[in-house]
Amino acid sequence: MPPQPAELPPLINLVDPELYAKGDPFVQWRWLRTQEPVYWHEPTEYPGFWVLSRYEDIRAAYRDAATFSSAQGILLRPESHGTDPGGGRTLALTDPPRHRRLRGLIDEWFSVRSARAMEQDVQSVVRRVVDDALEQGTCDFVTDVAARVPLYVICKMMGIPNADWEKLFTLTSDAFGAGDPLTRRLAHLDILGYFEALQADKAKNPGDDLVSVLATASVDGERLSPDDVILNCDNLLVGGTENTRIATAGGMLAFLRHPDQWRIVSDSPDLLPTAVEEVLRWTSTATHIMRTATRAVEISGRRIAAGDRVTFWLPSANRDESVFHAPDRFDVRRHPNRHLALGFGAHFCVGNVLARVEMRLLYRELLSRSIDVTLEGAPTLLSSIVVNGPERLPVRMTAS
Repeated sequence: MPPQPAELPPLINLVDPELYAKGDPFVQWRWLRTQEPVYWHEPTEYPGFWVLSRYEDIRAAYRDAATFSSAQGILLRPESHGTDPGGGRTLALTDPPRHRRLRGLIDEWFSVRSARAMEQDVQSVVRRVVDDALEQGTCDFVTDVAARVPLYVICKMMGIPNADWEKLFTLTSDAFGAGDPLTRRLAHLDILGYFEALQADKAKNPGDDLVSVLATASVDGERLSPDDVILNCDNLLVGGTENTRIATAGGMLAFLRHPDQWRIVSDSPDLLPTAVEEVLRWTSTATHIMRTATRAVEISGRRIAAGDRVTFWLPSANRDESVFHAPDRFDVRRHPNRHLALGFGAHFCVGNVLARVEMRLLYRELLSRSIDVTLEGAPTLLSSIVVNGPERLPVRMTAS
């Protein structure tokens, strides 16, 4: 592998979960952007991989899906875990042209028109969640507010019966938030088991919902297999909940730490869409995205071989000084704001419009009802190399 520069900081280790829970990864990312923007990360329990930290390099790589493939997995996995079972089968883990055909099955469900049509339903969910939190008084903003809104909305879209929403809430909380790896794994297996039964039912009795679309769909003249339907349902559930949950809660934490910015939005509610974009940039909840090089390619003078893993570190790109003025300042008036928090190119987040609507309506509900949100303890951050943001955000919510 290419030699590393002598002036390394004390440690570059982007696969240490504690870096995100207790450390400051931005120190490492800042050094990488300025000193070694295309960096070879030596193997640990994870195979070795290339690190892209600059905005323009990441944006260019996102655009070149032919060179940077998603089909071998989009997240770093420990060597012992083997390959991702969804590789080449799910929306997130396929390349064009199959990716376009899979996406075409569900695109209309996440269009601007569909999101607008759903606003009343989303608003009803938001009001119910906020009312429940107010009744509690003290709550965890992550699990009691930010997690419930996107989960209830995607459950409704997927045709999951209302009676099962709390079951899915518990399972997703355990699968993505439990500290014990075994608990996470068992909860995820239960989610897959739930979708196995649901897709079988929807294949026989289709309705007007996303699972029915997948359970009855054909791609390239062939019906999706039950396993492919299950994996894509899991993909939609994760994509429709996890990052929105963390971004919404991370945004609330940013507002609590920068109360002047909350006052600006309170005084000028028309700034909410702009504020949501800044929350997305600031939180950058998808810590990294991985691709596999299909051919030898050179980036910024470094030669990447075919088969090498290449990682895009989105929080670093979204603090790139060459693109964003005062990138370490949380500024709800920031414009333009060409962040990469939701990806770019062929894999631009299919649920981007819906996520923005959910965040905007939740913040609007808090503002319009003059709900006071105050910290009731120290927040804790996720110990994860995959998603970046608060794990717990204890708050007191009171109506003025």
